[in-house]
Amino acid sequence: MFPEVRLRRLRQSAGIRRMLDAPLPGPEKFMWPTFVIDGENRREEIESMPGQYRLSIDRLLKELEPLVETGIGSVLLFGLAEDAQKDGRGSEAWNENGTVQRAISAVKKTYPDLVVAADACVCAYTDHGHCGPLSKSGGVDNDAAIENLGKICVSHAAAGADMVAPSAMMDGQILAIREALDEQGLIDTVLMSYSTKFASSMYGPFRDAEKSKPGKGDRKGYQASFGDLRTALRESEFDEMEGADMLMIKPSIFYLDILAKIREATDLPIAAYNVSGEYSMLHATAQRGWGDLKAMVQESTFALTRAGADILISYWTNQYNQIFKD
Repeated sequence: MFPEVRLRRLRQSAGIRRMLDAPLPGPEKFMWPTFVIDGENRREEIESMPGQYRLSIDRLLKELEPLVETGIGSVLLFGLAEDAQKDGRGSEAWNENGTVQRAISAVKKTYPDLVVAADACVCAYTDHGHCGPLSKSGGVDNDAAIENLGKICVSHAAAGADMVAPSAMMDGQILAIREALDEQGLIDTVLMSYSTKFASSMYGPFRDAEKSKPGKGDRKGYQASFGDLRTALRESEFDEMEGADMLMIKPSIFYLDILAKIREATDLPIAAYNVSGEYSMLHATAQRGWGDLKAMVQESTFALTRAGADILISYWTNQYNQIFKD
């Protein structure tokens, strides 16, 4: 021990630190979550998420070009419906000619080597803003919801998606989707489960982007509670048993302990969703001069990989070169 052992020897110069430090994650580890809308030449700024936009398909293809050149691993597509398209079930979400379905086909045609994932939920497609049809009592009808999730994922996979990602947090959704995909011969589609998704206060900017805030009530009845560790862990355990190929933790920065525990419990790949509130929080801090944006993003992102994340679903993806390259 001290004075013979001096740990500062191992961090006394930039060269030694570079030699001992693990590298920041490369672009291949990043998945860009982005919002696709109908129409042409549309690029709508999302005020609560600096640097992020709602994009029509043609603009999405243009935005992806420099990212593909950077080497990013994948894109995660979210769709939203106009008010006239919304109904109680969210049926526009599984329209085979829907915006997301057409975007999947266009992206795969233009960038065939880019992994394309699509979010599967109906909250942006229902007239009530919840993640499934409502029962007579006013709650979400779980079993009707998982049937619809199967339809959505089949439509995405049929359009060419490499990966489907159900985010509704319904019991049995992974099993129902796997069976629906298999019945249609879509056996190679990767199923990435939002396996432990919390009822978080960090989704506000996303709900602005998606126009998906519930009309009444909240989603605490089906999303995990941050105060109930054991049930949150069981969510991922059950999804693995039902056939998920990959698991996901959402949000990420506030849930590193959950991420680490699930990493210890599974050999499946794990994605960490660095959500909109976490993204905008760092922007707001930097804008006030309270921290260096690049340094904060690098530190917080590395924490996710250190805790066990294999894939980073992050809005920083479309700024990879500015943030993660020296």
